[in-house]
Amino acid sequence: MSKQIKGREIHLKSRPQGEPTPGNFELVEVTVPEPAEGQLLVRNLFMSVDPYMRGRMNDVKSYVPPFKLGEALDGGAVGQVVRSRAPGFQEGDFVTSSGGWREYHVADARQYMKVDPNVGSLSAYLGVLGMPGMTAYVGLLDLGKPVAGETVFVSGAAGAVGGLVGQIAKIQGCRVVGSAGSPEKVKHLREDLGFDDAFNYKDGPVADALARTCPEGIDVYFDNVGGEHLEASIGKMKNYGRIVLCGAISQYNATAPTPGPRNLTLAVGKRLTLQGFIVSDQRHQHRRPDFLRDVGGWLREKKVKEVETVVEGLDKAPEAFIGLLRGHNTGKMVVKLASGPA
Repeated sequence: MSKQIKGREIHLKSRPQGEPTPGNFELVEVTVPEPAEGQLLVRNLFMSVDPYMRGRMNDVKSYVPPFKLGEALDGGAVGQVVRSRAPGFQEGDFVTSSGGWREYHVADARQYMKVDPNVGSLSAYLGVLGMPGMTAYVGLLDLGKPVAGETVFVSGAAGAVGGLVGQIAKIQGCRVVGSAGSPEKVKHLREDLGFDDAFNYKDGPVADALARTCPEGIDVYFDNVGGEHLEASIGKMKNYGRIVLCGAISQYNATAPTPGPRNLTLAVGKRLTLQGFIVSDQRHQHRRPDFLRDVGGWLREKKVKEVETVVEGLDKAPEAFIGLLRGHNTGKMVVKLASGPA
């Protein structure tokens, strides 16, 4: 009989009202079950915290089920197989799963995907080579359809999705402008990621910043923020512009309904296309091989950069998540759980 393993996991203790607090979470030690036939036991090395998780903490119907009180949360994770009872997987393989917020995860083998540890870092599979990366790739290329010479504006551009959107847009030959929430992040966009221009949205009205940085208008707006950013961008869009609605992080902690853009009627005269999307939808999955080929290649060729903010320890995961919603991260926010095999 294999040695019984104890592991820790983060439970949702209560549903947040407005901004989450540490009291909404609970660190619990559990006995890790043995994998059954067809299952794997995986030790997580890194886990992801992402803005969409905030919506799952509310008990409302959405495109993904809400988290259950008193149970472990879940989300992206990358780890190493400790025990395998499934063909095609061996002990020592590196895999991704949705079994984050815990140190060990047991599930059917079909819930895991093997990854190559020699392409970027392992944590890259939670960021530039993971869900945020594919969100940027599909959202910009398939919905935004940028053309060389066009102007692309990205809000939340110093985050995991926005930063890659801007880098891919530059590869496509576009002029790229981004918004971020601090002078340090604005400098990062310009000097590290190669954005043509960037501004701190906290310095004044977004509409004024767009008038200055996008004087000839915007062809593609990749929206991660919503609210004032969306309204100001609609006002600055060129005719036949495309708006990719990826997220609205400025509204995720709202406790009352937020007003929509007051100038939405401009979409008619400007013949704008506004489209929301969820990258996990089946309709986008055929693009995964293209995404891994292209972004993996750009990463190896150093045409795109892997940018992360790393927090150490499962016990710090709630703090990392709260910090993410406050904009404390540059690039992908990940939590490092372990550094080697069990």
